[in-house]
Amino acid sequence: MANESSTLPRVTFQTPEKPEEESSHRKLGKLTVKYNRKDLQRWRDLEEWIDAQLQDLYQYQLQEEAEAAIPEPEIDIEDLLEVPNDEQKSKLQEILHECSRPTEDFITELLSRLKGLRKIPSPQKK
Repeated sequence: MANESSTLPRVTFQTPEKPEEESSHRKLGKLTVKYNRKDLQRWRDLEEWIDAQLQDLYQYQLQEEAEAAIPEPEIDIEDLLEVPNDEQKSKLQEILHECSRPTEDFITELLSRLKGLRKIPSPQKK
């Protein structure tokens, strides 16, 4: 019987070795390091500031027109950065045309904050 068991085919499963697992985790970690944390924080701060300003601009208008409920406009920072500087103001005015409160101060401040902001490049695959 011992001879018969040695001639039977066997199935073995190999488990991945530890060094391979560690290298895959390292590759994932490198991908997130490509972004500059300061740039990401500035971008996030600007988005939060825009959101707060839009809420202030549209707050009383939404309270008065609760039944109509006009949604706040969406301002895409990436789109604004792709537009030439001289066209950014007109694009913002177009976005905010339904606001009944004065938007000139908001637009001026936003344009000045955009000047110091760099566009965050999308990650490239190797």
